[in-house]
Amino acid sequence: MAYRYRRGVSLVGLIYIAVGLYVAWIYDYITPALLRDLAEALLAVLLWFLPLLGVDLHLSA
Repeated sequence: MAYRYRRGVSLVGLIYIAVGLYVAWIYDYITPALLRDLAEALLAVLLWFLPLLGVDLHLSA
């Protein structure tokens, strides 16, 4: 009989991560500036060809 192994994060794992993110936000380990920098980095990685064409991916506030 073939068994399927379930991959992924359990509900307990999701709760653990959510509480960790909340605590990090409360104690200022995660800030809006950090989130903006992460968003810029993700855009640069996913849309790497646009900076080569001269597009500015900086999120100015």
